[in-house]
Amino acid sequence: MRRMFWVRHGPTHVRAMVGWGDPPADLSDDVQLERLHQHLPDSAKVVSSDLQRARATADAIQNGRMRLPHDPDLREINFGDWDMQVFDDIADQERLRAFWDTPGDVRAPNGETWNEVFRRVSNATDRLLDDHPGHDLILVAHFGAILTQVQRALQIPAYDTFANRIDNFSVTEIHVTQDGWQLASINHLP
Repeated sequence: MRRMFWVRHGPTHVRAMVGWGDPPADLSDDVQLERLHQHLPDSAKVVSSDLQRARATADAIQNGRMRLPHDPDLREINFGDWDMQVFDDIADQERLRAFWDTPGDVRAPNGETWNEVFRRVSNATDRLLDDHPGHDLILVAHFGAILTQVQRALQIPAYDTFANRIDNFSVTEIHVTQDGWQLASINHLP
């Protein structure tokens, strides 16, 4: 059995759609970071998205664990023209609602669809598992990236996936076994 520990980065405090925008994470909660570090296995390898909020969170919990190169395929959804905008300020509200209410092939202008995010993150996950056989992985990533793998493990529609919360500093644990993927826990806050 292989274990993946998906960790959502620290909070950015930005009240907008943050995708490929690169605001820093607030990592001032030393107690929460220590609980997170203690919860994660020491022998697991750490990899993060290349966005600074994920990189910095991974740095804060690495504590002697082997660090892998940042992986841009673990990035958040590319919101394109909507990135760093407040929901109410986006002109095309109909398209915005369709993006969230019927996730799949609806694209943010100059961004990507949910299905594209799903394929990108799934391909990266498969590559990381193949490149590091026999090792558990700690993957520090983003709300959308983590949800793609929850959807994959549960084999549910994208819309149903959005019913799950993924809080900052939470751990979502997925096991890869001979019988397939199993969701061990979701949104666990150590």
